[in-house]
Amino acid sequence: MQRKIDAIPADLAAYNLELSDGGCELTYNYDTKGERTGITSLLSDLRGRRHPYLGLDTTQSSLEDIFVNLVRAS
Repeated sequence: MQRKIDAIPADLAAYNLELSDGGCELTYNYDTKGERTGITSLLSDLRGRRHPYLGLDTTQSSLEDIFVNLVRAS
């Protein structure tokens, strides 16, 4: 059973997460070529939550996908 949330918790705000799928999903975007992605810290912070996550899904966007999404959003 997925638990919905209405807003991103304040203690996770530093990760610039996006809420989607009606409050059932959090999306974390990061630079794959960056020295530090922040994923380890995010997972550690999620592990300590009162309502832990049930799964994790990762995808890598191409530059074309990013560009199309940016154009679509404007």
